[in-house]
Amino acid sequence: MQKAESSFESIFGQPAEVTGRAPGRVNLLGEHTDYQGGFVLPAAIPQQATVSIRRNGGDAHHLHSANLGQTLTVPLGETGTDFAPYLTGSAALAGVTDALDIWVWSDVPSGGLSSSAALELATLRALRELYGLPLSDVDLALIGQKVEHEYVGVMCGIMDQMASSLADTEHMLFLDTRTLERRKLPMPGGTQILVLDSGVPRRLAESGYNERRAQVEEASRLLGVPQLRDVTDLAALDVLPDLLRRRARHVVSENARVLEALNADAAHFGVLMNASHASLRDDYQVSHPQVDVLVALLQAHSQVYGARMTGAGFGGAVVALVKSERAPEVAADVLANYIGAEGRMVVP
Repeated sequence: MQKAESSFESIFGQPAEVTGRAPGRVNLLGEHTDYQGGFVLPAAIPQQATVSIRRNGGDAHHLHSANLGQTLTVPLGETGTDFAPYLTGSAALAGVTDALDIWVWSDVPSGGLSSSAALELATLRALRELYGLPLSDVDLALIGQKVEHEYVGVMCGIMDQMASSLADTEHMLFLDTRTLERRKLPMPGGTQILVLDSGVPRRLAESGYNERRAQVEEASRLLGVPQLRDVTDLAALDVLPDLLRRRARHVVSENARVLEALNADAAHFGVLMNASHASLRDDYQVSHPQVDVLVALLQAHSQVYGARMTGAGFGGAVVALVKSERAPEVAADVLANYIGAEGRMVVP
């Protein structure tokens, strides 16, 4: 917070009025199900986005990214480019009409850990405090989702924003993305979460994400159901064309895996994570060869219960459920082999 305050003043010449923070998230199970009303099991990660704000009394927003060392000027009423839409969209949808100075810094890695949702929620939390807005944590998540839809152009589900707004690092957040009913659950006993970056940029994530969403929407239309959430029998998918059947099979089977995981011990939870990755790789086709290598190395480690890609896919991060206190050992072993196999450095 002190870094935010001093950096803000050095950029804008005056202190910030408020500062908001929000975490990224990792998803243990329930990938690519939230835009079909499904079930998810994310948890917050320690890394957060930090957003400081003051009203500048002018006719344009001034937006500074400390990560990029870049300042953008966006006239009131316009959206802007680069990182600006996450900020200007959040302000507009929160009903803010003032011109703002906004300073942003984040240590949430890009690539499957919801860095964009963390940025939106940190901005919205700061705006809620600055203006005394009567918005609940769920309201903020829903606004963040609208920012993605209307300002960023990614037709995401609600999981990322709900996790950033409501999850913590000590529990899994079981979320029904249709009703938004939710509860926090303990991690499987004797475990901890390990997240590794594959080192593969997610260049196709946004276009591939929107394509997959359109495919499962077409599958649900052909099946005559509101969403694939309403299908529980895999045999019902046999009437679909092959590509749509495989896409739908992932969603239906993934929902079943989440529900099964609610009462699973560590070993069985790991089996479900491994099955999830296979489904994402083969049926949904959103993995990447290097991600598959990293996941396979994790799955083969004696201290790992299960591992899978996490996030939209096409690169980015992987998540593993490992035995308590063994994460540093697992990370060192796996990354040494991964670097050797791929000839590239990755960031744990």
